[in-house]
Amino acid sequence: MRSIVLLFVAVVSTGAVAQGFSGTTFKDCADCPEMVAIPAGQFMMGTGPDEEERENLFNQFRYRSQPQHRVSVKSFAAGKFELTRSQYRVFAEATRRSSDGCFFWNGTDFEIDKNKDWRNSGYVQDDMHPVACVSWEDASAYARWLSQKTGKNYRLLSEAEWEYAARAGTTTMRFWGDDADRACDYGNGADLAAIAQVPAATLGASANCNDRYAYTAPAGSYRANAFGLHDMLGNVGEWTQDCWNGNYNRAPSDGRAWTSGDCSMRAVRGGAWDDAPTGLRSAYRVGSPTTIRLYSRGFRVARDD
Repeated sequence: MRSIVLLFVAVVSTGAVAQGFSGTTFKDCADCPEMVAIPAGQFMMGTGPDEEERENLFNQFRYRSQPQHRVSVKSFAAGKFELTRSQYRVFAEATRRSSDGCFFWNGTDFEIDKNKDWRNSGYVQDDMHPVACVSWEDASAYARWLSQKTGKNYRLLSEAEWEYAARAGTTTMRFWGDDADRACDYGNGADLAAIAQVPAATLGASANCNDRYAYTAPAGSYRANAFGLHDMLGNVGEWTQDCWNGNYNRAPSDGRAWTSGDCSMRAVRGGAWDDAPTGLRSAYRVGSPTTIRLYSRGFRVARDD
């Protein structure tokens, strides 16, 4: 739940997506992210108030995923993993992308450290870990660069595409079910490892299991969902294309990104290694300024057919 503080800073109803579905994978270049083909379909996006009640979600974060509404999603491809440090490095070095620091938790509050960036997020990572300390602007610039490099249309996922991909045909709170204490087989969130190892941690509630990593885990360390996507819940929070709206009133129903609202902020999905179990749910969403770089936030990319 700590990453929520920075905000001063579902599903396939047609049954067309089988639980055992495994999409075609491909890469457009040697250092490009591996992509998974996601089939078209329909799903119920969002959640009812009973889920937020059961999860004891803080009042100030309720109703953002309501009202539930049916969405049709066209086929697209999504990154099999969150973008890794090694993949981001190729872009950053090719474009000389700079950084002016990263927000981290100092034990009592978030503050920016000008010496931290995606190379030095404040905890140990290697090139197989998801990149963190990247803003929405960084993520969007990466997608534009990858499009130019490959001649394909890469971008960030829309919120609807993200939730459709995360649910992978499920209607439970999490793609593995409702039990938060099963999270450690499927994702990296606040758990016993984080409670034991994160200095001055004030993680709040945690899953009663051990996912083996206090901070980020290497991409693909946990079980994939039925679409073959890893880390859709946990590890790093993921930027999406959509401008921030505080609820789903008048939200698009065709899977496209919501390009009206507060576009100085964008929707972030999936939760991260420092999020309590209530933040690792398919419907959970927060908003954040596009310029913010946070030590527990990254992204994955989408590609149009």
